[in-house]
Amino acid sequence: MSLKIRLARGGAKKRPHYRIVVADSRMPRDGRYIERLGTYDPLLAKDNENRVDLKEERIRYWLSKGAKPTDRVARFLGMAEIIPMPAQRSNPEKAKPKAKAQERLSAAAEAAEAAKAEAAAPAETPAEEAPAEA
Repeated sequence: MSLKIRLARGGAKKRPHYRIVVADSRMPRDGRYIERLGTYDPLLAKDNENRVDLKEERIRYWLSKGAKPTDRVARFLGMAEIIPMPAQRSNPEKAKPKAKAQERLSAAAEAAEAAKAEAAAPAETPAEEAPAEA
């Protein structure tokens, strides 16, 4: 049985409140869990001490039994210094434009360069083609 320490959502619509629970990874998010390990209230200010409430002794017990925290819970545990702070996860490749968008951007850039070249060329030609007075 693979165990996860994760968030289970509660609260009303647009008023979330989460329980930090240890559960079998195959159970639904808000379904059956083994033990409640704390709470998380995202509506409170970040510096509020009641925003995240953890039962450290029980969390250490479940970690020793092989439970794996999810990314968000691992950050909470890292801030509480129960486990080392996990590395910040980011994927800069995901934010890059996809192939079609890159083609459109390159076409737009080429069109802009061509427009600049056209605007610069007529300004130079009248000066060169000035009629010579005889």
